[in-house]
Amino acid sequence: MKIGYIRISSADQNTARQEVLMQELGVELIFIDRMSGKTRNRPELNRMLEFMREGDMVIVESISRFARNTRDLLELMEQLQRKNVEFVSKKEAIDTTTPTGRFMLTVFGAVAELEREYILQRQQEGIAIAKRNGIYKGRRPIERPEFDEVVSRWRRKELTAAEAMKRLNMTKSTFYRRVQSREEG
Repeated sequence: MKIGYIRISSADQNTARQEVLMQELGVELIFIDRMSGKTRNRPELNRMLEFMREGDMVIVESISRFARNTRDLLELMEQLQRKNVEFVSKKEAIDTTTPTGRFMLTVFGAVAELEREYILQRQQEGIAIAKRNGIYKGRRPIERPEFDEVVSRWRRKELTAAEAMKRLNMTKSTFYRRVQSREEG
């Protein structure tokens, strides 16, 4: 069976281009994730890995849609190989049924990981420049209108710190940092 895997990084992106490609290639079943590829724990990817059987073929538009770093790519490929599932990446023209295809897969995986690292580096450089110019102040804190009331109840020991954090949907470090900034302000 030909199985397609599609991934887009954000909700405002569109899967249409990848879906058209899958139709052209005769894909019978498609799994679609709408989330970043930097995490390996993607619901539809996991469903696909469970579903595939020996003799199936997994088709992706490009390696970057499948995995964002070489280690994840190689681990995914190992899972496919254990189940005797073929892998085809259309953009890079890779077919793992050949030794050359398996070699090229590793090379392209490393290139995809390098590109992701370059993107992150450029982003960090841009933020540093914006900070020096006073343009970027960081992400604005999420306003919690009930913050003062919950903190007052916590101080009066009507709530535990854990209960207060849960009600405010805050991590421990954020909670205590906000409490401290209110005391200093």
